[in-house]
Amino acid sequence: MRSPLRRLVDHYERRYPVDVDGPVIGCVGQDVPVELVTAAGALPVRLAGRPGLDVAEGEKYLGRGVDPATLSVLTRLLNGEYGRLDRLLVSRDCEGSLRLFYAVRELRRLEPGLGLPETHLVDVLHLPHWTTARYNQVRFAELVAVLERWTGTRLTAPKIASAIMLHDARRDLWRAVSALRRDLRLTGAQALAAFGAVLPVAEHNRLLRELLKSDLDVHRGRRVFFTGSSHDNPNVYWLLEEMGSVVVGEDHDWGDLLATRLVGEPTLAALVERYQYNGPTAARASIAARAAHTAQAAAESGAELVVSYVRRNDDAPPWDFPAQREALRPHGIPAVLFDRQEYGLIDLSEVFVG
Repeated sequence: MRSPLRRLVDHYERRYPVDVDGPVIGCVGQDVPVELVTAAGALPVRLAGRPGLDVAEGEKYLGRGVDPATLSVLTRLLNGEYGRLDRLLVSRDCEGSLRLFYAVRELRRLEPGLGLPETHLVDVLHLPHWTTARYNQVRFAELVAVLERWTGTRLTAPKIASAIMLHDARRDLWRAVSALRRDLRLTGAQALAAFGAVLPVAEHNRLLRELLKSDLDVHRGRRVFFTGSSHDNPNVYWLLEEMGSVVVGEDHDWGDLLATRLVGEPTLAALVERYQYNGPTAARASIAARAAHTAQAAAESGAELVVSYVRRNDDAPPWDFPAQREALRPHGIPAVLFDRQEYGLIDLSEVFVG
C-alpha cells in the first residue's frame, strides 16, 4: 500500500485534469476565498503553470513582458490541459493575474470557440483601513451571488461556517507539516506536495493526518529558506535539494504563507478579514512588512541561508531584498539574490555565496 506521503505526491504531480462528479472551479492567485467555493459544493482547483511549456499562445495575447508562470497558465487554459473547468475565479493578487483575467474575459467574448470558462474577478484589497474592509465586504457579497448562480446552491451561513472550519483545519495541518519539515523529516519538494495536492478539502485533511502519523526518513543538508517569487511547481526545489540542501521554509503563497493566518470565527465577516490581512506577499505588502516576516520565518525555520529567487518579469520581489538582507543580519543568516531567473530553473553557480 502506498504511504500517505506517496499518495500526496501523486495527487500533486497529477493535479490536472481533476476527476470528480461535482462542479470544478479553477482558481488563479492566492486571494480567491476557496471556503466559499467549497460551501457552494464545488471543488476549488488552483491552476499552476508548467515549466518548459511552449508559451507562444499565451504570449500572443499577453505579450512577453509578463511573468512566465502567468503565460504558462494562460497557455494551458488555451490548450485544455486543465481538463474540465466549469468556471474560473481570478484574484487580483498581482499584475500577472489581473492581465490573465482580462485576457480570458475578452477571449470568451471575441473567440467563443476557444471554449474558455466563464470567469469572475476576485478583487481583494489589503490596506488596513475600514474603507478597505467595506470594499472587500461588497466584493465578497458579489462573489457569493456569482457562486450561487454558477452552482445553483444557496450559500447559507451554516454552509459557509462548515467550509471555513474545514479549511482552517487544513491550515492547522499544513502548519504541522511545516514543523515536520523544520525537523528535516520532509524535503521542501515533499512539503510543496503536501500543500498543493488537488483534493476535496476533507479528503486532503484525512491524508495530511495520516502523513503526520507516519514514519518518515530524516534528511540532511544545508537548511535553505526561499523568498522572492512563488513556486507553483517543485522544479527549483528539486534542483537545490539535489545539490545537498533542504528547503526548510518559504514565504510564498504556494507554501507556508498559505497557513499563516486562520479565519477563526466561522463567519463571512471573519473570512473577509482573513483575506484582507492575508500575506504578506511581495506584490501587495510593504517592503518593511516583507522584511520583518522573512527574517522571523527564516529564523524560526533554523535556516542557514536565505535564497531570494526571482523569475524574469516578476518585478516586485527584488525591491524587498535589501531590506530582507538587513533584517536577517541580527540572526546571522546570509542571503543571496537570484534575479531574472527562467521559470522552473535556477542558476546554481553562486548559490552558496553570501
